[in-house]
Amino acid sequence: MASRSRTALAGVGLTAVLSLLAACGTGGDAGADGSGGAVRLTYVSYGGSGQEAQIKAFQEPYTKAHPNVTFVNSSPADVAQVKAQVTSGVVQWDVVSVAPAAATQHCGTLFEKLNLPKLDPADFVEKAIGECYVGNFANATPFAYNADKWPDPEKAPKTIADFFDVAKFPGKRGVITNLQNGILEYPLLAEGVAPDRLYPLDVDRSLRKWATIREHTIFAPNVGALQQAAGSGQVDLFLLSDSRLIALLNEKKNIKIVWDKTVVSVNALAVPLGSKHKAVAEDFLQSLVQPEPVAKITELLGTVPINRNAKPNLTENGKAVEVYGPVNKGETVVQDIDWYAQHWDEVTTKLNNWLVS
Repeated sequence: MASRSRTALAGVGLTAVLSLLAACGTGGDAGADGSGGAVRLTYVSYGGSGQEAQIKAFQEPYTKAHPNVTFVNSSPADVAQVKAQVTSGVVQWDVVSVAPAAATQHCGTLFEKLNLPKLDPADFVEKAIGECYVGNFANATPFAYNADKWPDPEKAPKTIADFFDVAKFPGKRGVITNLQNGILEYPLLAEGVAPDRLYPLDVDRSLRKWATIREHTIFAPNVGALQQAAGSGQVDLFLLSDSRLIALLNEKKNIKIVWDKTVVSVNALAVPLGSKHKAVAEDFLQSLVQPEPVAKITELLGTVPINRNAKPNLTENGKAVEVYGPVNKGETVVQDIDWYAQHWDEVTTKLNNWLVS
């Protein structure tokens, strides 16, 4: 969405501001209070197949149940744009995709504190529900390898420590530089740090570990780039999100997953502070984390269901990457959202500086 910057918004005249506000939707919050007025929720995510899946799994069922509530979809989601809207007083978005750490960091200042009486935290995976966000799905980032290179399971990688052992397992490595894909957790886990003692993260130690295999590693900017590298054989061992591993398996690529220690991160939705449709947005958020839509998004994207009661009908390849399923004989490490919320900016800067040094 080509949203105005804060500076541009500051120069908008009164007539234009009123027009913008009128365009954001009219009527009462029918989805929550039964007032009968039409409501349009502006839903902002990251576009592509991921947003298309969210439309099918979340929005279409909600509109079917609440015909007076419809959705306007836009992308990309951007906290900077949320800030511009909130500070200008012209909030155009109602539901936005956001990292839970960012929603927590700006809880009550950029994002609404949520009232979610229909949700029982016991039904959800750890960190799925926050004061200012609702997790829509989670991503696991397992360790996998090219089984054509190590066809004998007895001689193949078996632990995350093997990912960093270039003497025993020579070959090119691949990792995504996004903090939510475990780039800082995996080196520490490989060195024997217990999952329950990871936080606060020793970022310097983590980067020192990466330095030992830097020349053997492709640091991919996104999941698509690493998926392509893994599919074409440019990397032999890789840390790649579950949905992209399914894609490789569907393409008949001969890859195997190492279930040792696996990092999981929650993806979330939040309501920008000042949304005129907060009550409807809250009702919508509570609806999309019920077992049926959670199962649907899991089936469409191959992600981790955040509701423990969801029963997705998984394909065989879906079951092969099911981090909370019987295939995972190892340990699952859920990222500490609260720690990241306090350190996101400094850690991002440190990682980026190391990558370009």
